[in-house]
Amino acid sequence: MTTLSEVRAQVSPVEWQTRVDLAACYRLIAHFGMSDLIYNHVTARVPGPEGHLLINPYGYLYEEITASSLVKIDHAGNQVLNPHPAQTGYGVNQAGYVIHSAVHAARPDDHCVIHTHTRAGMAVAAMKCGLLPLSQTAMRFGTVAYHDYESVAIDLDEQTRLQKDLGHADVMILKNHGLLAVGRDIAQTFNTMYWLEMACRAQVDAMAAVGHDLGALNLPNREVVEKTNHLYRPEVRRPFGVLEWPAMLRLLDRRDPSYKS
Repeated sequence: MTTLSEVRAQVSPVEWQTRVDLAACYRLIAHFGMSDLIYNHVTARVPGPEGHLLINPYGYLYEEITASSLVKIDHAGNQVLNPHPAQTGYGVNQAGYVIHSAVHAARPDDHCVIHTHTRAGMAVAAMKCGLLPLSQTAMRFGTVAYHDYESVAIDLDEQTRLQKDLGHADVMILKNHGLLAVGRDIAQTFNTMYWLEMACRAQVDAMAAVGHDLGALNLPNREVVEKTNHLYRPEVRRPFGVLEWPAMLRLLDRRDPSYKS
């Protein structure tokens, strides 16, 4: 069995870098108040023909995740490399992985998936109106996918509906459940989820402030929304995460660089 101290020597340099970035993403989600105790996942594809995925050990807090502690699995959820002794019970939450395996299978060119159960995300997921263009942040998202709630995601049959509902969108609101973001790399996907979360928080605050008087909400016209969305597109602005990710790593390095271990 490979132990935590042996992981770096057992994996390729490209996998190790993916591990470091993924561990950083977990720490950042905790730092910005988007974690849910030991639940939910951020998954990343390991570059290479095998297409293996990295996922958190079930039982770790996000703020405890390190590059070495991540578990490597195949697309069926089978453990390829788990550096934790069996008696610790730190395996993979198979039930929670149903959503991630569906997205990775449907989007082979995207290498990271984030799913959260935040207070604001769950609140917007409970609204029939979905995400509204109430803020500039929300207007970044020109296409938001939605998936109806089907109870706890343990039914593999739900995967085909998840895939169909996601389509080509980068974000999906799982109704009565939470938020999901998918992207080409970890930096981009974290940036997408952070903005989606901020858009949800702003919407919840605005709607709480006006109470039942939804007519008091200032909704920009469609032309302004479309113009704003256009200006935020990566091909117009820049790829998301390019400038932000190094700044996020500097933040972590000042706080606790142990995510790299």
